[in-house]
Amino acid sequence: MNAPSAPNDEASLPDGLVWNRRHMLGIEGWSAAEITAVLDLSDRYVEQNRRADKRSTELRGRTIMNLFFEDSTRTRTSFELAGKRLGADVLNMSVGSSSVKKGESLLDTAMTLNAMRPDFLVVRHAQSGAPKLLADKVNCSVLNAGDGTHEHPTQALLDALSIRRRKGRLEGLTVAICGDILHSRVARSNIHLLGTMGAHVRVVGPPTLIPSSIDRMGVEVFTDLDEGLKDADIVMMLRLQSERMNGKFVPSPREYFRFHGLTSERLKVAKPDALIMHPGPMNRGVEIDSEVADDIGRSLILDQVEFGVAVRMACLRLLASTQKQSN
Repeated sequence: MNAPSAPNDEASLPDGLVWNRRHMLGIEGWSAAEITAVLDLSDRYVEQNRRADKRSTELRGRTIMNLFFEDSTRTRTSFELAGKRLGADVLNMSVGSSSVKKGESLLDTAMTLNAMRPDFLVVRHAQSGAPKLLADKVNCSVLNAGDGTHEHPTQALLDALSIRRRKGRLEGLTVAICGDILHSRVARSNIHLLGTMGAHVRVVGPPTLIPSSIDRMGVEVFTDLDEGLKDADIVMMLRLQSERMNGKFVPSPREYFRFHGLTSERLKVAKPDALIMHPGPMNRGVEIDSEVADDIGRSLILDQVEFGVAVRMACLRLLASTQKQSN
């Protein structure tokens, strides 16, 4: 079967939906139609990325600045590839050698970059709300690549795409998000997205790593991994974010794995065709056993990496269509 052609200059949205968001700062408040629009466009980019010639000219002349105040391999590289495959100019700003290290404030940095007239600013920051602060001050579109413990919207979108391409749907699935819920922006974005799309969401982890008010987000809460995994369609493991803990939340990585690590034995209580996910980077032997992570038939971990490029291409393309409308 021939792969579908790359999208034209005008983003093709389902059911005549007009994309009108200038920024992508979080999934909270998005409609099911908006989420579906991103996933549908991402599907087309998956096919483009599997061709020998992966480049298009849809964002030719546009400039993307990747501004990462936290270390990242997958997300930064994924955004860089996404921009280049759409024909944009991509600049990766090294915060470690930038004026930020010399005492320049975040807003001063934003105004300096804004004066260079980029079209997109991709921001990862340790403080929740930093991308929103920048979005209020700059003329370009801001994409949140992860802010503190708030949200990581493109990760939730690529997770949803990975599930939908394998299961054919999101509605009605039982998704168990397991591990360090307290510090996870990935968990929060996934809870918003999956709930909007009609999935049943569980959060599973030790009591010290479950936010006290998480049930208000419409999820079921489990502190016993075996109970939380029972009859789950999707098991999404999260990284234990030790750098945010100061040794106060779990006795040791070994004890954590004993009670909350995913093994093939524990996975037996989930549905026979349950799929395994992890946003990475993985701590093997802490959150997940290598045998489970590398199970070709059940693991979506490499799918998540692949589809992340397509999702970020779709996000950039949709924001570009909004910029075109406003000019």
